[in-house]
Amino acid sequence: MMLAEPYPLVGRPDVGRVYEARRRVRLADATAGGRLRLDACTRYLQDIANDDSRAAGSPNPTAWVARRTVIRVEHFPEYLDMVSLATWCSGLGSRWAERRYTVAAADPARGRVEAATLWVHIDMKTMKPIAVAAGFAEQFGAAAGGRTISARLHLPLRPPADAAVAISWPLRFVDFDVLGHVNNSVYWAIVEEQLARLGNVGVPLTITLEHHDAIDPGDDVKVTVADTAAGFDLWVATSDGKVAAVVSAARTGWEGRRRAS
Repeated sequence: MMLAEPYPLVGRPDVGRVYEARRRVRLADATAGGRLRLDACTRYLQDIANDDSRAAGSPNPTAWVARRTVIRVEHFPEYLDMVSLATWCSGLGSRWAERRYTVAAADPARGRVEAATLWVHIDMKTMKPIAVAAGFAEQFGAAAGGRTISARLHLPLRPPADAAVAISWPLRFVDFDVLGHVNNSVYWAIVEEQLARLGNVGVPLTITLEHHDAIDPGDDVKVTVADTAAGFDLWVATSDGKVAAVVSAARTGWEGRRRAS
């Protein structure tokens, strides 16, 4: 299920708004081996996106839900690294926008993550997509350079017949955020479980996670995994057949490969 670059990670713009911050990789952000975990990295991304929207004076900066996130790990930042974060708008649509991110250690050759998230603008009462707020393009659009994007998803909704038997994923109280749904970062904890299981999935590594439906309190969640030559694919679904997310993780090259421990 490897993707042939349908979601390019465009470069940092020369013009337009780029929001920057710094934070240290703390104890609860790292694996036992000392690298930054992907669920922690995803929290960094959604936090800086929210901070940027608030700093820009955007109305209701929480009125966005993730549709798709692509994370490309060149090298994992490590425990206690001070990482520089940058985010900017890299594409616009009628009811959505794409954000690009860079997470880099002091020496980017030792720790660098590139990412992009497609965020859908929603009505907080109905949770349905609505038009991007007036003025959004004026605030953020220059960095996108006129690039328009689609909200179409590409990963198949159903696992192959030879995929591993689904395993249960128990939900916890702390998995739910202020929207009442399982937070984006929790899905990346599921990805981390597979990295830990395989042990030898190295970098560079690209993971694409597409969201389809929300997981609600009381849902019985199952994870189905299919190993591939370059990594793994997985499906997060409920016992009643609702597909919450689909993931494709694959090594994107061999240069600089090291253990994802």
